[in-house]
Formats: sequence, C-alpha cells, structure tokens
Amino acid sequence: MGGFRAPLAMVAAAALIAACQPVPEPPTRPLPARPVSPTPKPPSEASIAARAHYARVERDLKAQGLLRTDDGRRDAPFTAEDLARTFMRVALYDELVDEGGTFVARERASELRRWGGPIRMRAVFGDSVPEAQRAKDLATLADYGARLSRVTGLPIRMTEGSDANFDVVFLAEDERWKSASLLRSLVPTISTTAINTVITLPRDVFCMVFAISEGDSPVYRQAVAVIRAEHPDTLRTACIHEEIAQALGLPNDSPTARPSIFNDDEEFAQLTPHDELLLRILYDSRLKPGMRAEEARPIVERIARELMGGES
Repeated sequence: MGGFRAPLAMVAAAALIAACQPVPEPPTRPLPARPVSPTPKPPSEASIAARAHYARVERDLKAQGLLRTDDGRRDAPFTAEDLARTFMRVALYDELVDEGGTFVARERASELRRWGGPIRMRAVFGDSVPEAQRAKDLATLADYGARLSRVTGLPIRMTEGSDANFDVVFLAEDERWKSASLLRSLVPTISTTAINTVITLPRDVFCMVFAISEGDSPVYRQAVAVIRAEHPDTLRTACIHEEIAQALGLPNDSPTARPSIFNDDEEFAQLTPHDELLLRILYDSRLKPGMRAEEARPIVERIARELMGGES
C-alpha cells in the first residue's frame, strides 16, 4: 500500500473503571438515536484540510483494490484450521501495551476477554458533524449492532441516555484536540494515557477504541471508540465495523487473517462471514473469560471444526 499502509484501528484494553454486573436483557433490534447536538457548527480549517486528506486516502486505497465491501468468498477460502489459528491470534494477544504512559504497538500474549452482559450503545457527535452524516452513522450503528447481537447472542441496543456503556464518538480535528473533558464525562476514571493517545492520534491512525474492565477482570464493562469525523463514508464505516468488533473481545490483528477486517492491510472494510465465525467462537459458552491460550486452544479448534461443518 505504499505510503498509505497504516493501521485502520488502534485498540487498547484497559482496566480503568469499576462497574456492576449488568442485568441481562432480551436481545432487541437497536433503534436509531437522535444526534446529540442538533445544530452543527461550521468546520474549522484544520477539519476541512483533514477531510480533503482522508478523501484522498480512501480514493487511493480503493484504487489499490482495498476497502472491499464484498464478503471475500470468491477469492479467499479458509479452513477450520485457518479459522482456529486466526482466532487464537486475534483473541488471545494484545496489539498495544502501556509503556510509561504511552501505548506502544507490540503484540503480547493475553487472556480471553469479552462482555458479560448487555451493550447499550450511544453515538456522540462533535458540534461540527453535519446532520446528514450523523443520520447515516446512526443508521450504520443501529444495523451493525443488530447484526452483532444476532452473531454473539449479546443484547445490543442503541440508547441516548446515561445508561450507555459503549460510546462511539465522532470528532473533528479541533474537537479531538480538546476532548479531555468529554472523555472524562463519558468514562470518569479514564487514564491520562488514554486521553493523551486520543488527543495526539497520529494522522495515519484512523480510529481507536478502549475496552474497559473492572480491576483485573477479563469481563468488559464499558467501551469508548473515537472515530475521525472527517473520514468519507467507506472509511468511517470501516472504523465502525472494526472498532466495535475489536472491543467485543478481538483486540489484535493477524497478517494471515483473510477474508477479515482483523488485518492491517485494509483489504476489507466491513465485517465478513469469516469474522462472524470468530465472534461466534468468542461467545461460545464452552470458552470462559480469563482462559489462556493453552487451555482455550483445543476448545477453539473443536468449535471451529463444528462451524465449518466438521472439516478437519
């Protein structure tokens, strides 16, 4: 990808906040929420420049055959062995580590983490995000949440209120630079490292998410995703798909994952059927939060064979 080779998403799993176990709710189809700020403000010069830059990025990626929106079936076959190997890499390794107050891209072995209760998703928009874009993003979030609920069995719905435990925040450049107070209002105990990471987000990192647990618990309780509001439609949708899926408990990427969004090559822009199988494995009741690779591997391999019709 030349100069445009960059990670689509940055993921940080952190124990940042204490929360109670949610009471299970029946799965429901998410309903679109209203935009948070009804009257968008004019964009800043920095935001206008960023919008032009990311429009060029999207055009160039598509010209290289990337940001595909098909399911990959025609040219990316995979076996049960491939599926299990990819799951082990993306679910049981972290992509980033905190080194002295800075998140550094370095893979390390971890434990299986996932949500233990309902997800209540809220869209938060910076004041300059256009009305039409807000409506489009809300619809994307609602449809995607419904899809993920069907795949995982997790109750996932949209909300506008303070009961939200998964915020998806769309901010323009200057809004992101000043987002510390907003982030603290969404996650009162968010770390300074996390806030500084958002504020100083490199230009070639398109979006990021923090999945949050209580203390050392492997069960997620809250998440906040930050997406650049200047992205054109395909890049913005790609960020929504990858960030939310990764915050469900698939925090890493694999260079061999295909067809998949869990690969930094940006070939696919939307969750694929292969990725749905990864999520089905993650939320299979035979796997338990806190499992390490050696304990999870035989179970993962068995589930993968079952999902692939008994293929060995």
